[in-house]
Amino acid sequence: MACTTLLVGKGATYDGSTMIARNEDDGDGSFCAKKMVVVEPADQPRTYRCVISHLTINLPENPLRYTAMPNVDPVEGVWAEAGVNSVNVGMSATETITTNSRVLGADPLVAYRPATGTEGQPGYAPEQAGGIGEEDLVTICLPYITSARQGVERLGALHERYGTYESNGIAVSDPDEVWYFETVGGHHWIARRVPDDAYVTQPNQLGIDRLDLVDALGEGKDYRCSADLADFIVDNNLYLGMPKESVAKTVLGAAAAAVGMAGASSDERLRGLPRVIDPRPIFGSHDYADHVYNTPRAWYMQRYLNPSDSYDGPDAAYRPDSDDLPWCRIPERKVTVEDVKTVLSSHYQDTVYDPYGTLGTKEQGKLYRPIGINRNNETSLIQIRPSVAASHRAVQWVAMGDMTYSTFIPMFTNVNAVPDYLAVTPRVTTETFYWEMRVLAALADAQFGSNWNTVAAYQEATLGQGHAQVAAADKAVDALGSDADEASVQAELEKANQATCDLIQKATDEVLGKVLFTTSVNMRDCFNMNDR
Repeated sequence: MACTTLLVGKGATYDGSTMIARNEDDGDGSFCAKKMVVVEPADQPRTYRCVISHLTINLPENPLRYTAMPNVDPVEGVWAEAGVNSVNVGMSATETITTNSRVLGADPLVAYRPATGTEGQPGYAPEQAGGIGEEDLVTICLPYITSARQGVERLGALHERYGTYESNGIAVSDPDEVWYFETVGGHHWIARRVPDDAYVTQPNQLGIDRLDLVDALGEGKDYRCSADLADFIVDNNLYLGMPKESVAKTVLGAAAAAVGMAGASSDERLRGLPRVIDPRPIFGSHDYADHVYNTPRAWYMQRYLNPSDSYDGPDAAYRPDSDDLPWCRIPERKVTVEDVKTVLSSHYQDTVYDPYGTLGTKEQGKLYRPIGINRNNETSLIQIRPSVAASHRAVQWVAMGDMTYSTFIPMFTNVNAVPDYLAVTPRVTTETFYWEMRVLAALADAQFGSNWNTVAAYQEATLGQGHAQVAAADKAVDALGSDADEASVQAELEKANQATCDLIQKATDEVLGKVLFTTSVNMRDCFNMNDR
């Protein structure tokens, strides 16, 4: 799997909300139909069976209600991907990431092994269950957490107990905090709180570039990790930092030592490691694939959110193949829903790497993997607004299909059901958002130059409608009064969700008709007597 993530702390957003957003992408040459659902406590399994790994997990008896974005066809499992629970905790899982062979040799991934031979005969070996993965994580974590920090704790405990068969990054949020969790090997993990005034860009590679081990192994204010992480690093020779005195002997002299690796810590828990380490060289990957597949996406997102820095040319501070792009940065202005839509729709517009553009060559336009891509399955932006009453605090902005062409539909999550336009996707049909977006993208892409202004106008109009609907629903719920019962609030929010879907479905029907006409009249299979 492949995805792109953007996380934003509450001090960096336009309205003081926390934001976690991610494109859920499929593998090369494929895509998967998605839907939005509400999972009620009565429908949450108490015994969960992982389809891919054949692992069985007993779940707690007290789940919360939550939204999810599962596969329409459950043959490969649930793949719930993103949602918000009834106490306004959000989760997005997962960002598939990379690690290195040294880590995987020290703590191998926990892969499923099928049975071999014939039971009762010599040489028979029963099947061996694997660990947990993207298929499972929202389902086995989100219904049981009441804060983002608790989400990190539960994720850590699950990974330490069951292991994982893949390397993943996971975001959890609440009204105050955003945390990002990364697996390192089969059972180990690290996590960092997103600074309130910062955003995080995360493509498919291990991203966290700073870990305060004293905090992570102690108070856990801004960092968390496996309890034995320092031992794991030292015992397996994973730390690559040069001693401070060795750095000082290089031709770069003492100035390099001042910015190089810190000296060994006296804290016995750290086993001689510096207090602050960079996890990337220890746990992450560093290869050509990162330079064409991963880092260019982070480069473009940061280029958009911090445009004053230099990004082009051999002397640029940040390049598409830079190995030291920061994990988090303070944006030059507050980040909006529209900013999230823009960066997660990126095809490197306004650069020579745009496959639709005219600034570069055809070869440059195919050099890097775009963010908005034909195998985007769905995108969820989870916005949790601390300034709004808890009853309608969380909004899940949902897009389907290729983000370059899709739009966001804002859905309040404190509901018992979602509109059929998002919930039912049984076949290819223009009556559901997922398939309508798929058809729109395929038609618009075929004649991009002729269709783009139409699609851009549609996106701007529908985002405006979405904001207006959210504001109207906020007022309607507030008008019910602080003593309104839960059923009344949910009814008002469900009515608002349906009205929003109706508006955006109408707009989508209209833009699809316009794009169909434009692409049809420009087909190669045409003939006009005036063309002779």
